[in-house]
Amino acid sequence: MHPILASPARLALYLLSWLVPGGVIAGIIAAGGTLTWTEGLAVTLPLMAVYSLVCLSPWYMCRVTPLRPGNIASVLFAHSLAAAAASLLLVGVATQILPAAERLLAADKLEQRFARQFPLLFGVSAPLYLVAVAIHYVYLAVEASRDAESRALESQVLARDGELKALKMQVNPHFLFNSLNSISALTTVDPAKARRMCVLLSDFLRSTLGLGEKESIELSEELALVRAYLSVEQVRFGSRLRVEEEIEDGCEACAVPPLLLQPLVENAVKHGVATALEDGWIRLTARRREGQLLVVVENGFDPDAPPAAKNGLGLVNVRKRLEVRYGASARLDVCRAAHRYRVEMTLPSERQVRS
Repeated sequence: MHPILASPARLALYLLSWLVPGGVIAGIIAAGGTLTWTEGLAVTLPLMAVYSLVCLSPWYMCRVTPLRPGNIASVLFAHSLAAAAASLLLVGVATQILPAAERLLAADKLEQRFARQFPLLFGVSAPLYLVAVAIHYVYLAVEASRDAESRALESQVLARDGELKALKMQVNPHFLFNSLNSISALTTVDPAKARRMCVLLSDFLRSTLGLGEKESIELSEELALVRAYLSVEQVRFGSRLRVEEEIEDGCEACAVPPLLLQPLVENAVKHGVATALEDGWIRLTARRREGQLLVVVENGFDPDAPPAAKNGLGLVNVRKRLEVRYGASARLDVCRAAHRYRVEMTLPSERQVRS
């Protein structure tokens, strides 16, 4: 369906716009002295109402014959023939309207006097039709551009979502292998602790599976996931692992991508707590400042301890996810002091939309 016919408001505005050419033609005729202004309007306005509908027909022809470098001449010729046919149709409609207008206005010989204006009517209506053709081609070009832009944007969104999902798939909890090894060792030494570790590990993995399709979650959910992870590690390290939290009021309702903190905390355990002989610690801090959410993960480490094996995926993964999701609005800073490792993550403070 023609976009103008799809909306009554558009159709009304379109019909009103044809009062302008109707008035111009009536003025030209009245200026020639053949008809009065009233007589000219009485004939031209109904004619323009009919012709306005005729000028909607190029929509369908323009859609099936788009302008291309190799077919411009043939397309223009086809539309010129259509313009001539439409103008002849308008003249034919005029011959049907004139008798009624003559009776309505009680105008003497109106039909005969207006017949002298048929060449003028033909000469004006043909260009009007070609203008309508041009407008339709412009409209179709704009629509094609919008569609192409929409498809490009959709492709970008799909690519971004695909990249985010791929990055989520890289969140590989290395602690899983360590935990399974610890469970295996504990089964003979301390079966009760081994069972507890199995339950905690199961709860953590169940929680992570439910986050695969979510774009964002509340920070409170992410912290709960981190606590579940640390509870597993607490069984492994016992008193060697001490966790501190300082979460500012209101931060827990902020939206964050799922599994964003877990790799940072995992790194803190692997490179900090696991290398410490005693008094290993991790501190989680969250606060809001000027529309930004600041989350900090700190841990102590023994600078004299042998370095743990590094694969570099944890921080790279988190930094890339922030870049893909927020662009320049988010950042990840790393600072290493004598006995302290600090990762500071800044992202927009947004409220999670509940589904």
